Amino acid sequence: MSKTTHQNLFSLRSVLKKDKLNGSNFLDWYRNLRIVLKQDRKDYVLEKVLPEKLRSNASHAEYDAWNKHYNDVVDVRCLMLATMNSDLHKQYENVA
Repeated sequence: MSKTTHQNLFSLRSVLKKDKLNGSNFLDWYRNLRIVLKQDRKDYVLEKVLPEKLRSNASHAEYDAWNKHYNDVVDVRCLMLATMNSDLHKQYENVA
C-alpha cells in the first residue's frame, strides 16, 4: 500500500477517533464509519452476515472468501470499539 493511501486512511480514521461514539451522536458516527469502511472496501461487513461454518467439502476459493470475510469482520469490530467512548467500549467489548 502506498504512503499516500496510508495517509488517506489515517486522516479518515482520525475523524472517527476525534468524534467517538457517545450514544447521542450515533447517526454522525455511523455515517463516518461507513465512509471509512467504504474506503477500506469493508463496508459489506455491516450488511453481509458471516456464515458460521463452511461445508466440509468447501473449495479453496470458498475458504479464501470466508477467511477474508472473517478477517474483515475482526478489523471492523476493532475499529468500531476503538471509536466508542469508554462506557460504550466496556459495554460492547465482549459482544461477538
